[in-house]
Amino acid sequence: MQIKSADFVQSATKNSQLPTDNRNEFLFCGRSNVGKSSFINMLVNRKSLARTSQKPGKTQTLNVYSVNTNIYFIDVPGYGYASVSKTMRASFGEMIEEYVVNRKELRRAFLLVDFRHEPTNDDCLMYEFLKYHNILVTVIATKCDKVKRSQIQKNTKIIKEKLKLTAEDNLIVTSAEERLGFEAVLDVIENSIQE
Repeated sequence: MQIKSADFVQSATKNSQLPTDNRNEFLFCGRSNVGKSSFINMLVNRKSLARTSQKPGKTQTLNVYSVNTNIYFIDVPGYGYASVSKTMRASFGEMIEEYVVNRKELRRAFLLVDFRHEPTNDDCLMYEFLKYHNILVTVIATKCDKVKRSQIQKNTKIIKEKLKLTAEDNLIVTSAEERLGFEAVLDVIENSIQE
């Protein structure tokens, strides 16, 4: 699959504000500062389509990107960032839950985890939540360029074991800096559209 166009469409806080043209949608979720915006920018080969920030917790809405005029990427608020108020964290949770539970256009979720660290309890809860609602999940391990080559196999094993990945849930190791792993992700998207 080649991405030829990618545009920001809108921000939303509930499903009723999302597009109504029934395109396949792909959800991108993960902890604040896991590199979600950088990862989306890498996928679409644009430097600043998704806004990156030094300060975690910037994404506070469901951000909708039109890709190749036939699918949508949905970027949701990051979780686990302590500086966001409890009320705001609760509203993020409700927003994401409404989307996952009720959005029939959702084809697959990409759960981003930091390759340098063991998945957090929040990562595990998000994975279990997606699986509970029968959402296909691909785990994306970000920032692998920050890990020594000798650690790659060990870190991969830790992520698989901590999240209790099943055979149908693939794990793709990526680096936005080195543009590593993005072709495998595009293959997953293409296969999901064709299923």
